[in-house]
Amino acid sequence: MNSPTPSASGHVTVVGSFNVDHVWRCDTLPNAGATIAGRYASGPGGKGFNQAIAAARAGASTTFICALGNDAGGTLARELAAGDGLDLRAQASEEATGTAGIYVDGHGRNMIVIGPGANAVLDAAFVAQQDTALAGSGVVLVQLESPVETVLSTLQAARRHGATTLLNPAPANAATSTDLLSQADVITPNETEFAALLARHLGERISADDVATLDGVTLHQHCRLLLPHGTVVVTLGATGVYVSHPDEQLRGDARAHYRVAAENVNSIDTTGAGDAFNGALAASLAAGPLPAFADHVRAANRYAALSTERPGAALSMPALADVVARFPD
Repeated sequence: MNSPTPSASGHVTVVGSFNVDHVWRCDTLPNAGATIAGRYASGPGGKGFNQAIAAARAGASTTFICALGNDAGGTLARELAAGDGLDLRAQASEEATGTAGIYVDGHGRNMIVIGPGANAVLDAAFVAQQDTALAGSGVVLVQLESPVETVLSTLQAARRHGATTLLNPAPANAATSTDLLSQADVITPNETEFAALLARHLGERISADDVATLDGVTLHQHCRLLLPHGTVVVTLGATGVYVSHPDEQLRGDARAHYRVAAENVNSIDTTGAGDAFNGALAASLAAGPLPAFADHVRAANRYAALSTERPGAALSMPALADVVARFPD
């Protein structure tokens, strides 16, 4: 049976993290024990905030639920949310606002260290108090920089309200459970996260570097075992995106599995590209059904590609008009 994308309200709720990013740009990434020179900048980030900004700039009315410290980072989050029209629901925390140290080399590759701070104490009870936002959402998007019990309860509430649940299982070293996966309609791992999920849940050991080279049938088999009831979207960087559906829920697509090619862009910084993809995918799904799920993926793929032509994380997220101008066909 070929099922369309569920009906959407046009509203996206993102539950997740906000960080103050400290970024060093270097010719090469540092090795252990090395001291190298770099160019420093600071700005907003965190997977949740990046994705919320992307969803809003991609055209969705967006609520962002998070935890913030009573400090300069929390003030920054509130100011930026207001500037982008985000409906910010922030739990006040005695912990410091989250931080991240990011190193970016001359090829746009990055290394990241996170200081969770307030993100680690985002409470399921606080998210439950925002039930009206979840009830009014076409898509609810979560990641794994928040406590797993909070993420799980968010997905459960979203499903009760009939929203499409979108789980970005990132970062790769974060804990996932069968219960968590069972509540996701769509999951969006990158190669590293996909390899980690296969190892954790199926006992299948595959190098992240080899994921993109696996044939489509083998990838599909792994995806069906990993998420039998839902859609798996594996982002593969420069080699594009792989999509796998259950046979009974093709979401408007003609095939159960396929690849979408990467866009040709002049990438200078891949920081936040996965978040750009997730936020734009949520916005596209929430806006209403396109002829096929593949159309939503292409829209998100183009949005993410354009974000890599700009430095930074949250502030690199393009406006929808910029994406349409860059990819007019």
